Amino acid sequence: MKMSKVSKVVIYILLGLMALYFLSPFIYMLFTAFKTEAEAVAYPPKLFPAKWLWQNFRDAWNAQPFGTFLWNSILVTVGTTVGQVISCSLVAYGFARFNFKGKNILFMILLSTMMIPWDVTMIPQYMEFKMFGWINTLKPLIIPAWFGSAYYIFLMRQFLMGVPRDFEEAARIDGANAFQIYWKIFMPILKPSLILVGVLNMISVWNDYLGPLIFLQDRSKYTLALGLAAFKGVHETQIIPMLCITIIMIIPPIIIFIIAQKYIVEGTSGSIK
Repeated sequence: MKMSKVSKVVIYILLGLMALYFLSPFIYMLFTAFKTEAEAVAYPPKLFPAKWLWQNFRDAWNAQPFGTFLWNSILVTVGTTVGQVISCSLVAYGFARFNFKGKNILFMILLSTMMIPWDVTMIPQYMEFKMFGWINTLKPLIIPAWFGSAYYIFLMRQFLMGVPRDFEEAARIDGANAFQIYWKIFMPILKPSLILVGVLNMISVWNDYLGPLIFLQDRSKYTLALGLAAFKGVHETQIIPMLCITIIMIIPPIIIFIIAQKYIVEGTSGSIK
């Protein structure tokens, strides 16, 4: 049934008001970051600052080595995302397109690991990484991602299950081996799922606080989330610096999500064009 123009206008207005309602805390936080400390705590509060103080961001950024924290976060985020995409797609390809003895049992064991909270494996992992000499390095935050994640493997496997067998049969007739089929046939088809996994992993790793807190000791190895927490401890009575760094930290995930939202929808649909 086709909606009338009036109905569409009403729906768009309601959706806009709902979006504004949910965005209002972030909008207020953004405008407050440009205020003075006195304006930030003034009552009744005002949305717009009397004078836009752009130097608030520069002063907050220079108060701590946030450039180093940002670089560490980028290294960890990129390293884990690449590892998850490659390892999870390979494992998902094996579970979805190959038949071997014990496949279903192995897949059930893999899924059962999702029920084990990270808090349970935290201490054994710390002891293991200490034996390897990885404590106070970025290795414990990056290398485990190269062994895959059960949830991401499940997502990709379900997506691959919907791909017709004709694709790989045609490739085998042309002389392609299993790895060539994976790389040249299924990796392009998996693009929506790969982007979905990349975005989900990026957001979780970018905002991760507990992992860096446990494995990192040297301040020069801190990620942005851990550096922000330490910064809050030093500036607990100063609102403006905390808001400035928080805004800088949430900008990359928002940009990535906006760019990739189309592929996120496709990646969760479990179908191909």
